[in-house]
Amino acid sequence: MSKSKEEIISKIHLALDEIRPFLNSDGGDISFVSIDDDMHVKVQLHGACVGCSVNQMTLKSGVEMTIKKYLPETESVTSIEPQ
Repeated sequence: MSKSKEEIISKIHLALDEIRPFLNSDGGDISFVSIDDDMHVKVQLHGACVGCSVNQMTLKSGVEMTIKKYLPETESVTSIEPQ
């Protein structure tokens, strides 16, 4: 990896901060969970986003696209289920 882990995580947080207002307006939220060495990002959706029928579309066309804007080398973005 050419960027440090801290720099990568910082860019993910910037991306999530950009998309968060849209999720908040629908009663949802998102948090960063982890990133592995192969650049697969895991996030967790909260609130109204958890049971939403379009959350996979939101995840791919909204969240993943925004993260890739800040961090083009991202391979994928997946959501983990709330505990």
